[in-house]
Amino acid sequence: MSAHGPGAAGPSRTIPSQDPGPPHRGNVDQRPPRRSRRPRRPGTWGGELLIGLERSAIGTVVERTTRFTMLVHLPRKEGYQFRASIKNGPALAGYGAITMKNALADTMSTLPKQLTRSVTWDRGKEISAHALFTIETGIPVYFVDPVSPWQRGTNENTNGLLRQYFPKNTDLSRWTAEDISAVTHALNSRPRKTLGWRTPAEAFNEYLQSTQQAGVATTG
Repeated sequence: MSAHGPGAAGPSRTIPSQDPGPPHRGNVDQRPPRRSRRPRRPGTWGGELLIGLERSAIGTVVERTTRFTMLVHLPRKEGYQFRASIKNGPALAGYGAITMKNALADTMSTLPKQLTRSVTWDRGKEISAHALFTIETGIPVYFVDPVSPWQRGTNENTNGLLRQYFPKNTDLSRWTAEDISAVTHALNSRPRKTLGWRTPAEAFNEYLQSTQQAGVATTG
C-alpha cells in the first residue's frame, strides 16, 4: 500500500455537556486499556471534521502512533442550495450520516485489517451511523467525552497543521479530491520531532512492512 493514502475532517467543535452524543456509542473510557494510552502498535485512529463556510467539510482520520493522516473528501450533493430539503431526507451538504459512513468506510477499507483496530470520533451528528459503519467494516467506534478534545490530542494537533492548507473561513468545497490527495501526501511527508524526525509516511510504512515480513515468516 502506498503511504500517500486516500484523500477525509474542521475546526474543533465545542459540544454542550448535556448532549448525550450519538446513540449506542462506545465512550472513550470503554476502549481497551492499551488503546486508551498512547498505543505501541499502529491501528487506532482519531477522526473529526474540518468545517468550512457554506456547510462545507473535509474529514480527517489520524493514526495515533505514526501520525499518518487520511483525508475524506466530502463534496456537496447535487442540488445543494437549489433544491428544497426533504424532511428526514438525505443531507445535501456532503456529511450527512449515511454519506459520512460510506465515505469513511471507503477510506479505511484501503487499510489492512491489523491497522484498523478502532476509531475515536468527535461527538458530531455526522457519525451517527457508526453502528452500520462497524457492522460493514468491523472497526469499532468510540466517542470522546463532551468538551474533551485532549482525548483526541493527535487529531487536534494534526487539524492545526491542516489549517495551513485549508484556512478557516473558506469554502472547503473548492478543493477537489485531487487537491485533497496532494495535501495528504504533503502532510504525511513532513518530518515530525515526535517520530525522531521520520515522516508519518515512513513510520507507517515501516510498521506495515514489518507486519508483512512477520506474516511471511509465520507462513514460511
